[in-house]
Amino acid sequence: MAEPTLSECYRAVCGQLGIQINPLVLENLQKTPTTRSFTLKLAGNNKQKGCQKLCDDDIFALSKCLQNNWTVTGLDLRYDNVSDAGAGHLADLLEVEDSALRSLDLTFNNIQTEGAKVLANCLQGNSSLLSLRLSGNKIGNIGGMHLASMLLVNRKLQKLELADCDLETPSVIAFSVALKTNTTLRSVDLSRALLFSFQEEWAVCFSEMFRVNGSLVELHLGKMGLTDTGMERLAEGLMQNHSLRYLDLRCNRVTHDGAQHLAGVLKQNTAIEIVDLSSNRIEDVGVEYLSDAISWPGCVLRELSVCRNSIRMKGLLSLAEALKINPTLTHVYIWGNRLEEPVCRAFKELISSGRLMPQRTDIRPYEVDGQVFLAEVFWGLRKHNYCTDDNCQNIRSDSNTSNDAAAPEENLSSSHR
Repeated sequence: MAEPTLSECYRAVCGQLGIQINPLVLENLQKTPTTRSFTLKLAGNNKQKGCQKLCDDDIFALSKCLQNNWTVTGLDLRYDNVSDAGAGHLADLLEVEDSALRSLDLTFNNIQTEGAKVLANCLQGNSSLLSLRLSGNKIGNIGGMHLASMLLVNRKLQKLELADCDLETPSVIAFSVALKTNTTLRSVDLSRALLFSFQEEWAVCFSEMFRVNGSLVELHLGKMGLTDTGMERLAEGLMQNHSLRYLDLRCNRVTHDGAQHLAGVLKQNTAIEIVDLSSNRIEDVGVEYLSDAISWPGCVLRELSVCRNSIRMKGLLSLAEALKINPTLTHVYIWGNRLEEPVCRAFKELISSGRLMPQRTDIRPYEVDGQVFLAEVFWGLRKHNYCTDDNCQNIRSDSNTSNDAAAPEENLSSSHR
């Protein structure tokens, strides 16, 4: 007799538990393959008619169905209504012996401190989950402390996202301590923590972590209130780090002094490939420091975003010249700065010559009455470039492939006023 399908199992479990069947869950289970692994996509922001966000009861029924299933290796539960109780049901699923679950996305649900604690406790003994996304859940400082403590024990998790989780200074520092000994975590996002100290103790702790950590590849520290002093501390540690590839410092308070410290890192550190400095205030002087570093022999930087940094003509022209010297830098994003005509002409030349591919920048040149302008193309740094599977070892998709999607022509803003 054939085993029941996942949809049949879900119907039966809902009947036994007295839980109303969620049409979104049932429809997606009916579409699932039976012989190969897949991610079950149940995001609550699905625009299809009749979409019903998953609640804790739905998670309870679903977790029961999946306990003996080996094909569902990922759960996408973004923008649903999962609370601490639902987190507990998912923890029960993760505690099943030889759990098949490899990725769990709970971005922007209603999980708080207790739910984070339950997940952290179950992950101490879990040896299957590779990726956990909790961004947008208000787990707070205590919830963050529980997850940081988990990292001292867990040796399987490779990606952890905790942006917009209301972390505070103690929990951010706890993560830096855990990363000194954790050798498996490869990607971390702690953006928009609630840091009220002007002494930036967390930056000192991360600098110390950089000196000893040899596994972290991708780090997101956007909206952390980072200043030039904090950037100087980070740079001291980054000088001695040879694993970090992607550094996200968008939406901070870095000025030209901080850019100078970062430029010093780029000259000496041959590992960093992607830097996001969007929405800081490095101005002309700051981008000149970076341009000098880009022109430096041995600089391996491949992607740079300096959008919205109050950069004018002098700084942007220095960046255009650096692009002519450095063949490694292939992705550059400059929108939101002062794009005067000499800048427009310089970047038009880079694009028309093939040095800068149209789909690897956020600008596109056009002419009106013989004058060159730049239009904005809504195309920016990809947040996640490094994979998190069993065989991933500092792998990033080749930025020189022809698979870059073309920027949508209809989504253009113009520097022509």
